[in-house]
Amino acid sequence: MNEVHTQELLLDDSGEETLETQETITNDAPVRQEAQKTFGDYGVIPEIAQSLADAGILHPFPIQSMTLGVALGGHDIIGQAKTGTGKTLGFGIPTLQRAIPQDHADYAKLPAPGAPQALIVVPTRELALQVSKDLQTASKRTNLRTEVIYGGRAYEPQIEALQRGVDVIVGTPGRLIDLHRQRHLNLKNVRIVVLDEADEMLDLGFLPDVETLLGAVPAIRQTMLFSATMPGPVVAMARRYMSRPTHIRASEPDDDSITKKDIRQVIYRAHHLDKDEVVARILQAEGRGRTIIFTKTKRTAAKLAEELVDRGFAAAALHGDLGQGAREQALRAFRNNKVDVLVATDVAARGIDVEDVTHVINFQCPEDEKAYLHRVGRTGRAGNKGTAVTFVDWEDVPRWTLINKALGLDVPDPVETYSSSAHLFADLDIPEGTKGRLPRHKRVLEGVEGEALEDLGGPEKKPRRR
Repeated sequence: MNEVHTQELLLDDSGEETLETQETITNDAPVRQEAQKTFGDYGVIPEIAQSLADAGILHPFPIQSMTLGVALGGHDIIGQAKTGTGKTLGFGIPTLQRAIPQDHADYAKLPAPGAPQALIVVPTRELALQVSKDLQTASKRTNLRTEVIYGGRAYEPQIEALQRGVDVIVGTPGRLIDLHRQRHLNLKNVRIVVLDEADEMLDLGFLPDVETLLGAVPAIRQTMLFSATMPGPVVAMARRYMSRPTHIRASEPDDDSITKKDIRQVIYRAHHLDKDEVVARILQAEGRGRTIIFTKTKRTAAKLAEELVDRGFAAAALHGDLGQGAREQALRAFRNNKVDVLVATDVAARGIDVEDVTHVINFQCPEDEKAYLHRVGRTGRAGNKGTAVTFVDWEDVPRWTLINKALGLDVPDPVETYSSSAHLFADLDIPEGTKGRLPRHKRVLEGVEGEALEDLGGPEKKPRRR
């Protein structure tokens, strides 16, 4: 029997429309009818559909297919889907399509010709870069001008881009507000606003800045809010600034878990003096591809990356103490396969959208279930399989108990594990006899030095006074 996904538009008690997937089982239904639809079937214009096809993107994921029809109709949306399910194109395609002028007369009607017509606000620099990259892929065959604006870079190139004219802006709240207050960023033309990863903006204290930006754009606009989780303050903000939003929740019919079913989750109670050795052996597992290791502190990230490089692995660190140029160098090296291990703090939990990350390792227990979700969500993306390994120190067992209960993982007491434990090798397909150093004949990647360190002219380049 085949599964056919149908969509139903509901109206909840608060007057908020809700769009959900439901499951229907039939004997003669065509195989995965919904999955065979193309972007053009949902009203996406040929230029954008062909741009996506050029990149090998032919069929929308569930969150995209559910969002496109509603968003292209100009309705406000609250989109909720698990991390790694394709939210970016779900809001990116409608944003691009609505920013394309019907004719040259459209430009003359704008209050400020050349100013952006779409504003996408994200919490981190890495996510801004990733969203901008996806938008550029989808708009390759159009004449739309997209600009990414975030801190850590020099102001001058961003100001020059705004003066030349921009159609779509992707940026972080702080730099957007700075440029708006300096009168370089004119928001009078904005007719579509997207808030991506709104729960992360709440955690980072950006909600007041977001409300400032929403107050600066025209009152008549389309607003879309996307997030993996929906805490109360985010929902309250949505209802304050949105008009009868449609709440879209996308999930697989047979997957009622909070985490994605494509991710195998392994939790160990490990000793901190043995973790480096355990990680080095996990990195030699069969089929292991790109890997992200999350640490709690910047110092731990730098130290672990240095240790792994010494053991022969192509590793790079990504944390807040690095200048923006070094952060982008590490990300480029990771995406371009110059390094295959990225050791990062939670600054990278959002915004790294690399489809073939096979393993995520939590070097220390995450702070809460939200941090856990966004960390492990870096693997198992775009329909791929992934493995998430979490180390829980003895003193972190109470915290893990709360995370386990909140997510329903059914691992209340992680098994005690050492680098010599037989179950470690069996669980993660590590060849017998593997040691904690990568054999020399397997050291084939260039390392982070294979990518040039770009001088971005940001604050870190200014000489310090004594």
